[in-house]
Amino acid sequence: VLIMALAGFLLVYGFCTLQSTPLDVFPEFASLRVEVQVEAPGLSTEEVESLITLPIEQALNGLPWMETIRSKTVLGLSSVVLIFQEDTDLIRVRSLVQERLALVSPTLPAVVRPPVILSPLSSTSRALKIGISSQTLSRMELTDLALWKIRPRLRAIPGVANVAIWGQRDRQYQVLVDPRRLQANGISLNAVMQATRDASLVAGGGFIETPNQQLPIRQISPITTPNDLAQTLVSFKNNVPIRLGDVTRVVEGHPPPIGDAIINGAPGLLLIVEKQPWGNTLDVTQKVEAVLDSMRPGLAEVEIDSTIFRPATFIEMSLKNLQQAMLLGSVLVIMVLVAFLFEWRTAVISLVTIPLSLMAAAVVLHFRGGTINTMVLAGLVIALGEIVDDAIIDVENIMRRLRLNQKSPNPSPAFQIVLQASLEVRSAVVFASLIVCLVFLPVFFLPGLSGAFFRPLALSYVLAIMASLLVALTVTPALSLTLLPQAPMRRQEAPLARILKTGYRSLLPHLVNRPRWSVAMLIGTLSMTLMALPLLGEEFLPNFMERDFLMHWVGKPGTSLEAMQRSTLRVSQELRAIPGVRNFGSHIGRAEVADEVVGPNFAELWISLDPNIEYAATVRKIQEVVDGYPGLYRDVLTYLRERIKEVLTGTSAAIVVRIYGPDLQILREKAQQVHASLKDIDGLIDLKVESQVLVPHVQIRLRPDVAANLGLSPGQVRSAVATLLQGFKAGEVYQDQEIYTVAVWGEAHLRTDVQALRHLPLETPGGTLVPLGDIADIAIMPTPNEIKREAASRRIDVTANVAGRDLGSVAREIESRVKQISFDRGYHPEILGEYAARQESQNR
Repeated sequence: VLIMALAGFLLVYGFCTLQSTPLDVFPEFASLRVEVQVEAPGLSTEEVESLITLPIEQALNGLPWMETIRSKTVLGLSSVVLIFQEDTDLIRVRSLVQERLALVSPTLPAVVRPPVILSPLSSTSRALKIGISSQTLSRMELTDLALWKIRPRLRAIPGVANVAIWGQRDRQYQVLVDPRRLQANGISLNAVMQATRDASLVAGGGFIETPNQQLPIRQISPITTPNDLAQTLVSFKNNVPIRLGDVTRVVEGHPPPIGDAIINGAPGLLLIVEKQPWGNTLDVTQKVEAVLDSMRPGLAEVEIDSTIFRPATFIEMSLKNLQQAMLLGSVLVIMVLVAFLFEWRTAVISLVTIPLSLMAAAVVLHFRGGTINTMVLAGLVIALGEIVDDAIIDVENIMRRLRLNQKSPNPSPAFQIVLQASLEVRSAVVFASLIVCLVFLPVFFLPGLSGAFFRPLALSYVLAIMASLLVALTVTPALSLTLLPQAPMRRQEAPLARILKTGYRSLLPHLVNRPRWSVAMLIGTLSMTLMALPLLGEEFLPNFMERDFLMHWVGKPGTSLEAMQRSTLRVSQELRAIPGVRNFGSHIGRAEVADEVVGPNFAELWISLDPNIEYAATVRKIQEVVDGYPGLYRDVLTYLRERIKEVLTGTSAAIVVRIYGPDLQILREKAQQVHASLKDIDGLIDLKVESQVLVPHVQIRLRPDVAANLGLSPGQVRSAVATLLQGFKAGEVYQDQEIYTVAVWGEAHLRTDVQALRHLPLETPGGTLVPLGDIADIAIMPTPNEIKREAASRRIDVTANVAGRDLGSVAREIESRVKQISFDRGYHPEILGEYAARQESQNR
């Protein structure tokens, strides 16, 4: 009675406890990493690398527990990623990184923004993608809602690390100047900048002390709208005030965008909710959706689509599949027991022991601090067969002994018979369970990604087997003692058991009398197995039937956001026309403080499929649509597959040939040589050289002697050019708990093309205007679009995926061909990716 009460308590307690257990798609398979980003508006790729990336790399190199350091430099942005050893204290290493950054930050150029350490993210990173669009609201109005209303609510949810916004158009009060108009009114650019700065200045007012109280003073800013800013005084001449609106055009606009988003065939915003490593994906998703639902009444004109990418759906499907597997297993157990024993009581005992074993294993996992994920569920499902076997062995033997005891002239007490029957099979059950667990022991020592993936599976399997063993030794005998003595003991065996035993009795003597036949059959089977082994394909992981797909959509380096938007809009219409594609979302370029360090030529397309459609046929149609754009690099991946590749190599390809060396030109030449050597390998698809290429940029080289003759210093010229072409942040305006920047910028016609740049008028100290082309050489020159580094060396990748052939044979052929290529001193290749990770695990 006590044992059954404890079993019942465990079922109830486990059910209640598991309600708070973290649920995730997959275990944390990425190494601990810390990413540092530095924004450097206006600086070229080479300038960012030399002035920002290298100093930060040198400052952070040599940190304790660090395995490697990677960096990526693009126009105006530096990203440095530090990868640490497994089981390193996250908070401690982030503190060490912060200390080193505090030392190097003062040495960075004044034009850059302070370094930012990104929030820690889980392996799968994205928890939800939310599309926001509207038929009536502009992108700036949507940004106001997303930035100041929606994002603060979402970031307050436990488990949310960051909410990045693609397509963001920050509201900005812009003072647009034309130097010719300023000259006609006798106003200098510096005067406009100073007036704008003073108008948007936030200053305190102190306080007044009275005999009885202290009264603080607040100075209310007169600037709340662009019209207010236009009334700001710039100068006072001939008793006439000259205001900003008299000499400039004051408008409400937005800074130049660094990214864009397409939502269901139209421009919009894409909010990407990123999850902390310890967050519960299902819980975070449900809370985010609850917050969005609570805000919908105040967002009547806004369409919110939170199903573009929803990993929680995969978790829910996995839990449903586990329930179905348990139900099917229970039904099969009932059928087997009925077929062999013809007794419903034995079925009841097994139906109790199966969920009890699984629940015990899940409770242990909960208190270890783990998550219930796909690999854990897979381990529990695999263990289901062994759990059923433990239950049947014990129950069948007890049933047999009780039947024999009933036939005895002096029957023993039921307690004694159940105890003896349990002890008879105890050694067999214990040894069998231990042997099965020992088979999984090497899995716990797998390194890297494979270990992170398969250790939870092995642990959940072993825990379920041990729990099943404990249940078989305690609960099963107790239930048998309660239920089976009252069962009618049949004198004849079940028909199925009788048939099987008859066949076995006729076969066994032949095998016993001819042992060489048995040995020969064993050797033959083993030989055939060994012969078939090399013919089996090699894959790192199986393909998961995910319903969320992403497509990398990469144009030629230097492609504008507008051009990428056009092609993305077109492909979105074609993809949404495919039956079964529920929705579409895309982000182009990058967002502020996000984990995508890319240029405007990079986009990711996201679609989700209806669960009821034919999976393979729909995927083929998607591939056909994507293949219809030959001018772009594109692929079709599930998110998990993409994340695994990203963790292994920092890229989204299955096989990577990474070439290290100091000179970018030589690296590009060697990469093309490797590409030419591999292009005819059967089974290799998506073969490409990483797009580290030269792209055009406009270079301005001042002629100091000419500028000096006109009274212009290099600093004055750089300041004026930067203000007219890039914009100058003069201050902020605070309104209704929202902050808008105030900027001085040149009129659009001043920055349309290179010819307009040559005619850009600059004011001299004498009050005249001189074209920029008269004092500077302006030319279009090549520059790298991006520079990647790893382990303190520049590098370039040749990447590929595999289809129609197994991964291992393709990787071995690549390895042999790369070895035939000669490399100069200081340059060397490495083959990375899923195959390399698999080989590392296999060798271990």
